[in-house]
Amino acid sequence: MGENSIMSDDEFYEEEVTSNTSKKGDEAFAKAKAGIKKSELDDQLKEYINEWRKQRGKEEEELKRLKEKQAKRKEIRAEQEKKITMQKKEEEEKIRKEEAEKKAKETEEKKRRLEEAEAKRQQMLEAQKAKQKEGIDAKKASGGNQAGVTDARKEMCKTKEQLAEEMKLALSIKIKPLELDALDSDELKKKAEDLFNTIVQLETDKYDFEQRRVDQDYNLKELKERQKVQLRQKALKKGLDPEALTGKHPPKIRMYSKYERRTDTRTYDDRKKLYEGGWEVIRAETLEALWKEKQEEESKRTKSRLPKWFGERPGKKAGDPETPEDEEAAEAPPPEEYEEEEEEEEEEEEEEEDE
Repeated sequence: MGENSIMSDDEFYEEEVTSNTSKKGDEAFAKAKAGIKKSELDDQLKEYINEWRKQRGKEEEELKRLKEKQAKRKEIRAEQEKKITMQKKEEEEKIRKEEAEKKAKETEEKKRRLEEAEAKRQQMLEAQKAKQKEGIDAKKASGGNQAGVTDARKEMCKTKEQLAEEMKLALSIKIKPLELDALDSDELKKKAEDLFNTIVQLETDKYDFEQRRVDQDYNLKELKERQKVQLRQKALKKGLDPEALTGKHPPKIRMYSKYERRTDTRTYDDRKKLYEGGWEVIRAETLEALWKEKQEEESKRTKSRLPKWFGERPGKKAGDPETPEDEEAAEAPPPEEYEEEEEEEEEEEEEEEDE
């Protein structure tokens, strides 16, 4: 087996040559096969690309069509909105015109009524002047006053807006507009000078009134300060707090005791008298009553006579009779009590010293 397994050099060379040739053939076959596959793959890829381009073209056409459709819809919608806005504007303009016409009619009616009222008022004034000249009686005058009162009440019931409108209408009636078209240059200059002089006069009056108001405010302030000083002096005289009467309201009066919460049943006059100085009278009366009570207690106490000193009773006046010994013994207090009291006092003093 060893001999069979060992190959000679010639056999090895032949086998190597045959193997190399077979390898080259295999490689050529593989290359040919790969070339066939690559060409097939290229053809398939070209088909896929062409198909994708066709699909993309269709999608672009569809997108373009949809965009055109959307643009047409936007145009239609814009036209519809424009029509709607125009209709709304026309309706609003119509409503505005109707309101303006209605307001103009109302103003004309008010103006006409005001003119009639002004004419009636002028007639009434002329009639009143004529009656005053003729000397009418007091009853008719009182009746006229009553009518004036009713007119004033009607005026008071009106709102601010109504009064403002009536004022504007009345001014438009009384103040006529300037007709400048019919005036020449000299007349226009004269008119401008008159208006300027009127404005100057009005501004002067306005300044005077403002200065008068400032003076009046200063005078009112000074009078209020004087009144406060007087009220402070009045409160001090009554025994109250100095600022008690300077406020908007009078000083409060306590209706019950602060500590006992007991309702005060006294009248307002009684409380007023107390605040004006009645407490001193009540204090004097209470002190007098206490003094009398203490005096009665002192008079009821037993009076003890002092012991004799050198055979004489202290406080004895010249010419007084001698007091018997029994009475002195009866009236004098027992000496033991005094001794006990003295001992107690000494003990208290010692305790205080120890402390």
